Amino acid sequence: MGKIKIILVAGARPNFPKIAPILRAIRKFRSLYPILIHTGQHYDHAMSEGFFADLEIPEPALNLGVGSGTHGQQSAHILEKFEAILLKETPSLVLVVGDVNSTMACALAAVKLHIPVAHVEAGLRSFDRKMPEEVNRVVTDCISDFLFTHSREADENLLREGVPKKKIHFVGNVMIDTLDRMLPKTKRLPQLTQSPYGLITLHRPTNVDDANHLKKVFETFGQMAKELDLFFPVHPRTHESLKRWNIPTDFKNLHLIQPLSYLPFLKAMSEAKIVLTDSGGIQEETTALGIPCLTLRENTERRVTVSQGTNKIVGNDPQVIFKHFTQTLNTQRKKHGRPARWDGKASERIVKILKEKFG
Repeated sequence: MGKIKIILVAGARPNFPKIAPILRAIRKFRSLYPILIHTGQHYDHAMSEGFFADLEIPEPALNLGVGSGTHGQQSAHILEKFEAILLKETPSLVLVVGDVNSTMACALAAVKLHIPVAHVEAGLRSFDRKMPEEVNRVVTDCISDFLFTHSREADENLLREGVPKKKIHFVGNVMIDTLDRMLPKTKRLPQLTQSPYGLITLHRPTNVDDANHLKKVFETFGQMAKELDLFFPVHPRTHESLKRWNIPTDFKNLHLIQPLSYLPFLKAMSEAKIVLTDSGGIQEETTALGIPCLTLRENTERRVTVSQGTNKIVGNDPQVIFKHFTQTLNTQRKKHGRPARWDGKASERIVKILKEKFG
């Protein structure tokens, strides 16, 4: 066909809002031929197919359907299946986003076949190797040829690790490209409630894989709900933990709801008075929206959301979480500007760089 073939990889819910604007930008050029591969790492409808519909992403060329498993099992299945695709398609480039197992495994499959790799959202570091995502980030950055960063701190992390400067490209945050495009579409959706409310998401092992800790966290949410209605779209992983240990969740004004696809969640987040989360992407989105965010972790790989945004790292101690919650509710919201290049044009910058390289 005489076109430059680029394989784009999506595997889990956080990947989809990052892939969508890049795919849209690539399609503006006839010389570029994108192939979208879904590894199937997330297989819940609301966390996968529902996102594709909301984000106006076409059906993937192929869904590997790897499903769940241990990190080793999942990564191995992706590596094996994706290698077969690469051998068949022989692309000029593989583009991966984020830090899930699909990101690392597909990058590794490509580099072993001497196919260049582009990593979008490169250089993020929590400096906590106990997090599987941190290992995925470090490995993927180490083997990638194009490192597209969303902040200057990410550039600094990569340079400190010895990555050649010519590989690093500060382009901005593709997540915000999607947020800016999709936010107007949420106006037609129904509200969660007309009253003030907070929004909760929770799924990381440090928060949901210990019965005693999870019980205390929910008791704290129950206390918070006495001051403000709280809505909690329950992640499948969290749902399984609650069910397994029979954790009490029936607190007044604490509303457990089904997982939300992208548009309904964006609306819920944009209208919330406060967001409590352990998600990386939500730290960024709340910063872009100017919504106060409490991150229930001991660290973050997205430090720019703390230094320049609305995010505060509060840890995992339920009493400390409650203290920061009440303080935030009783503090007048400050106006925050967005970090540099979080302007809705990051994907255009990425594709411009790739087109200059590959034609």
